Amino acid sequence: MGGGVNGGVGGGVNRGSAGANLPVLRGHNAALVLDLLRTAGEGGISRLELAERTGLTPQAVSKITARLRTEGMAAEAGRRASTGGKPRTVLRLVPSAAHAVGLHLDRDELTAVLVDLAGTPVAVRRVPLDLGAGAEQVIEAAAVQVDAVRAEAVRGEAVREERAGGETRRNEAVRNELARGEAGRTRVDSVQAGLGIGEPPGVGEPLGVGVAMPGPLDHVTGVPRRVTGFPQWDGFPLREALAARLQLPVVLDKDTNAAALGLALRGPGDSFVYLHLGTGLGAGLVLGGTLHRGARTGAGEFGHQVIQLDGPLCECGNRGCIEALCLAAVARGDLAEAARVLGAGAANLVGLLDIDRVLLGGRTIAAHEERFVRGVAAVVAERARGAGIPVAAAEGGADPVAEGAAQLVLAPVFRHRRGAELG
Repeated sequence: MGGGVNGGVGGGVNRGSAGANLPVLRGHNAALVLDLLRTAGEGGISRLELAERTGLTPQAVSKITARLRTEGMAAEAGRRASTGGKPRTVLRLVPSAAHAVGLHLDRDELTAVLVDLAGTPVAVRRVPLDLGAGAEQVIEAAAVQVDAVRAEAVRGEAVREERAGGETRRNEAVRNELARGEAGRTRVDSVQAGLGIGEPPGVGEPLGVGVAMPGPLDHVTGVPRRVTGFPQWDGFPLREALAARLQLPVVLDKDTNAAALGLALRGPGDSFVYLHLGTGLGAGLVLGGTLHRGARTGAGEFGHQVIQLDGPLCECGNRGCIEALCLAAVARGDLAEAARVLGAGAANLVGLLDIDRVLLGGRTIAAHEERFVRGVAAVVAERARGAGIPVAAAEGGADPVAEGAAQLVLAPVFRHRRGAELG
């Protein structure tokens, strides 16, 4: 996952922001260091580089990295040649040290994904769901899949350990050291530590659960509003109810916002719109590198802009909404018309917000990716007045909404606003 995303998306501090050498900001400084470890990847980063890029003193960096190593979140990644003096030890993030769960509650399907600290999916589950079955049934279905995806990850880890023959290798290494005599005995502890003998971080309690569902909803209070097609969700305290059932922190956001968050963390910090066409139609807006929700999480209700006065009735109650027109075209197999309608809405956003890119995603797009990209791009090019706005399918995993939902929990860990995001 890349950088360039500011506090509005990641939930806190810019990567380029300086740290503060104050005890009261210890959590803030640790978040800065964690973020740099994450973006450094397997190659790692030295303590000196961490100090230079955060503005922290070398002593502060040493204390933070020592604590992160003790907590299992950081580890040595070898040594790097220095321009002067001894080689520098580099550190890396330990992705398996913590996990988060992302849930996509679609109208007819539930997707659960467990990701590690690097945002890499460890386990995925996908099952049918009736979003209109009632809150209790939906919450229970979500809880079952959270348990299932965690259990699947544990099983996968056990299989990997067995295949690697880890225990056999570690025991053999220790025996070899002991066979070398008394000198070897004094080194057993260091060999054990270096080879990871003991209890590994493993897949334990996740940091939290991110939930993404169709809107409208209130991200701040964690309460859905009159979800299009499912008005019975209006006012239900979903975040509180699911948190009580799971006994874990929960954060709720719109499906398109979650997907846009994940895309923003992987790409450049520019302005783009993510258009999601599946069982409904919505948009996630990233403006100047910041996820734009609006004061009431109302931004991005893209599907309910009226583009045909007195057009067909939409489930939201209005007539001529782009969602109603686009879904009707898809239903009758007229993909060219569906792409043309979607392109008209995209062009409206380009003209209104002066965005840099248009990204397309969702089940319907994935099934006909080339046709939609080509059709939407043609309309945007015609109406963008020579701006040359690129249109492309959203890159990333097969479950952008669920993975983005997990980032609702993970991103604040690296931006020091986890409490605010989860609260």
